[in-house]
Amino acid sequence: MEIHYTAEQLAFRDEVREFLKQELPADIAAKVKLGKHLTKADHERWQQILSKKGWYAPGWPVEHGGTTWGAVEKHIFDEESSAAGAPRTIPFGVAMVAPVIIKFGTEAQKQQYLPRILSGEDWWCQGYSEPGAGSDLASLKTRAVRDGDHYVVNGQKTWTTLGQHANMIFCLVRTDPEAQQQRGISFLLIDMATPGITVRPIITLDGDHEVNEVFFDDVRVPVENLVGEENKGWTCAKYLLTHERTGLAGIGTSKAALSNLKRIAAKQQKNGKSLLEDTLFRAQIAEVEMSLMAAEVSTLRIVAAASEGGVPGAESSILKVQGTEIRQAITHLTRKALGPYALPFLPEELELDYDGEFLVDDYAAAPASTYFNMRKLSIFGGSNEIQKNIVSKMILEL
Repeated sequence: MEIHYTAEQLAFRDEVREFLKQELPADIAAKVKLGKHLTKADHERWQQILSKKGWYAPGWPVEHGGTTWGAVEKHIFDEESSAAGAPRTIPFGVAMVAPVIIKFGTEAQKQQYLPRILSGEDWWCQGYSEPGAGSDLASLKTRAVRDGDHYVVNGQKTWTTLGQHANMIFCLVRTDPEAQQQRGISFLLIDMATPGITVRPIITLDGDHEVNEVFFDDVRVPVENLVGEENKGWTCAKYLLTHERTGLAGIGTSKAALSNLKRIAAKQQKNGKSLLEDTLFRAQIAEVEMSLMAAEVSTLRIVAAASEGGVPGAESSILKVQGTEIRQAITHLTRKALGPYALPFLPEELELDYDGEFLVDDYAAAPASTYFNMRKLSIFGGSNEIQKNIVSKMILEL
């Protein structure tokens, strides 16, 4: 199975490769390829480079700072960026709340927030999940009560990714507790510096501080920060989630991870030969690679079709399931390739300036941490079980 690009698309690929060769900082690429920790400053530095080139927001309309890229060009850029070791784009601002503001926001909201997302002045996080409302998001209980020209927000959000860095959060809040679940929800933009907001870290299985709890205690939010209509925020929520789930396919990231797996397998020995020559292990790699190729074609087909008629629909759930299962399978095989050397997990080895002795080599430092972290993929963005239900109802009509 091969994907054949046009001459124009091949020329674009060459342009992307040259840009990455010239502009991607070597220290950031080294961190990404070795699975080291990236700082907020690393992400911001790369964002500034992309913004200067005009490539930070390819999915936006041109008039707001986007590009003229189609689905194939976006795919090429993502694939080449992952192969070169570029950091993944933090999606909450540019790829999640921005599309909602562009489609449902007022002109004032577009003028206020879109330029600040492009410039990096605002770092956004997502206020969707709650302790009792994860995949069943419509059961959320965070309340927003209208008080003059403000909403007063009380409640809690959880699993707020990189909320410790954010100065803005987009939230789903319940504005009509008497309405049917989805019909009483609104979409608010909230400044994290507002009095009454508390952020508490959650340390995950891999020992990292990536997610947080966010508490709202009589937080006053201006009414003009409402996106769309009051009590109709579920429309915004669904629109955003289809963007999120499509992005979770992670084809470029999986390709880079698969290449890394093959490199490790070529170095590891079994019975005097490289693990890559072992019949059983080669078959396991081949199975994952075939799944990845199929997912890549599905991604291009679904995203290309959606680009002609709006946002992806229930098909994005297919991409979410396929993509996350593939990424988890690759991390599993990577640890398997390292054998007992994947068991130790030393956090200090995940820093680029670590000058101690590695237990095996620098490529063996991150697989355990990555494996543990990737367990979340089949849960967040709507659990894979929920996505399968969506596919069965919306596509298979079961």
